[in-house]
Amino acid sequence: GLFLYDAGMELLAGLGRTLGFSFAAGINLYATVALLGLAARFGWVDLPPQYAAFNHDWVIYTAIALYIVEFFADKIPWVDTAWDTIHTFIRPLGGALIAVTTLGEASPGITALTALLGGAVAGSSHVTKAGTRVIANTSPEPVSNGILSVGEDVFVVSLGLLALKFPVVALGVA
Repeated sequence: GLFLYDAGMELLAGLGRTLGFSFAAGINLYATVALLGLAARFGWVDLPPQYAAFNHDWVIYTAIALYIVEFFADKIPWVDTAWDTIHTFIRPLGGALIAVTTLGEASPGITALTALLGGAVAGSSHVTKAGTRVIANTSPEPVSNGILSVGEDVFVVSLGLLALKFPVVALGVA
């Protein structure tokens, strides 16, 4: 009984991390990857060994650099829409890659299913984000875009930290 409970909780925790990070990647891929890299680098929580894939200088620094570019692009109306349009292809692929990487060893069928699930979750959160931004860009006042952008950044980091510390809760959010 206890073994099955532990195995079930381990499965839910793995799924919570995978889908939590995929969901966050659909909103801001680079902040998500940077957070994964920093968490793996500094051992913020005890992560499975496959998370070491994010613990490389070039992964962390590239993600931080692209996050900085996105941070500024995301604050400018219509530039954010162009950025989101380009990322309609990038964020779901990133979500799929994060899902497969965080999965660890699995059969080819489970790996493919995880990639599809991670990509679909990232794609759905991306489409919601991008659609909301297009609507915000039509607003005559100048602050809604910046407020939405900062809110998205806070949400992505919060969901990432939740996925690290409380992955079952992150599963519920995702």
